[in-house]
Amino acid sequence: MSYDLVVIGTGPGGYVCAIRAAQLGLKTAVVEKRATHGGTCLNVGCIPSKALLHASEAFEEASKHFADLGVIVGEPKLDLRKMMAFKDEGVAGNTKGVEFLLKKNGVDSYRGTGRLAGAGRVEVIAEDGGNQLLETRNVVIATGSDVTRLPGVAIDEKVVVSSTGALELANVPKKLVVIGAGVIGLELGSVWRRLGSEVVVVEYLDRVLPGMDGEVGKQFQRILSKQGITFKLSSKVTGVDVGKKGATVTVEPAAGGEAEKIQADVVLVAIGRVPYTDGLGLETVGVQTDNKGRIQTDSHYATNVTGIYAIGDVIAGPMLAHKAEDEGVAVAEILAGQSGHVNYGVIPNVVYTFPEVASVGRTEEELKKDGIRYNAGKFPFTANGRAKVNHTTDGFVKILADADTDRVLGVHIVGADAGNLIAEVAVAMEFGASAEDVARTCHAHPTLTEAVKEAALAVGKRALHI
Repeated sequence: MSYDLVVIGTGPGGYVCAIRAAQLGLKTAVVEKRATHGGTCLNVGCIPSKALLHASEAFEEASKHFADLGVIVGEPKLDLRKMMAFKDEGVAGNTKGVEFLLKKNGVDSYRGTGRLAGAGRVEVIAEDGGNQLLETRNVVIATGSDVTRLPGVAIDEKVVVSSTGALELANVPKKLVVIGAGVIGLELGSVWRRLGSEVVVVEYLDRVLPGMDGEVGKQFQRILSKQGITFKLSSKVTGVDVGKKGATVTVEPAAGGEAEKIQADVVLVAIGRVPYTDGLGLETVGVQTDNKGRIQTDSHYATNVTGIYAIGDVIAGPMLAHKAEDEGVAVAEILAGQSGHVNYGVIPNVVYTFPEVASVGRTEEELKKDGIRYNAGKFPFTANGRAKVNHTTDGFVKILADADTDRVLGVHIVGADAGNLIAEVAVAMEFGASAEDVARTCHAHPTLTEAVKEAALAVGKRALHI
């Protein structure tokens, strides 16, 4: 078969790229090694984890907070098998939806492992060993990422688990040790803490959520600590010994010192992700990678080899599904002769715990490092009417604006529904809005969005409700 474009991988970046290319008239095919489309995100990542976050949050609400609202239901019982079925139903619905969209747009699908077999050729190797050769003018590599392994610690997905295994536990562990205080570790740690686990998070750095705004990290850690999660920061795991009754985790101070041993039923390794390029045949055609294993591309997502492009987690930038989607659209439009583009300064990042954490743009630390003068406006949810009446007052909104132009440079939110609240300011930043623009925009009352307006007012030292 001969195509204008073959996309290897059907995660959010790959399948969106294929759909957009087909919409633009390119004869397009996708190659996917899983039985279902959607990649890590839909199958064993974003979608199933959000299902469990939602379900576990509902369980905790019923357990601890319904009575405060005058809703008397008695003590809820956990049916973990039913909760997992709820998660699986959501995954199936989403993956089938992607399959439908690909067919609707006339994209051909091939099952198997995609491999670059030379100029303009992609080999598809099926599970049974059979192979098929596709001829194509262009290839987009969208194979995503894999779990980062901790040296000396074997993941068996039973006692020592990755994010994949943590979404499939048959029982609630009495004690869960999470290695890594990033987004994945804190989200999954929150799920199992709500369902009854004692959760201990071990982090090599001296803070949670590395890369996010420092003030956000500090307040968020305090909130999670109040919820019952224990943190061991500036600490490193030097060994995990698996036995008949779980695992023994050896933890030492990052700077050196006396080790301690922590007994755990389950250990979650969540120290990040790495580009997945194994078996792609990059070396066959001479595609260059950097020292982190990422495929090197130019501003149009082209590799050093003519006709081969790459997007998403396999290239530089944040490993986020929506970043990959936007890159997929951009490269499809570029291949069709249009001007595809991604604004990397306005890519939101969300942690789907409760409360949520969301950010877009620059942090205070980054602005200080680059010598950019800025004004900050902050507004706490304790002063927001809707948050007060809903008993969701943890957190704040912080807006950072250029001291000379008032242009919004970054926004950071800790609070209920922060993932939705951040969209407003992302749109504002895309249009080059000033803090005053946001402040002068009428916001409905009573809503949590009023906290965004008040933070914008606070940039000019004229907040109304604090």
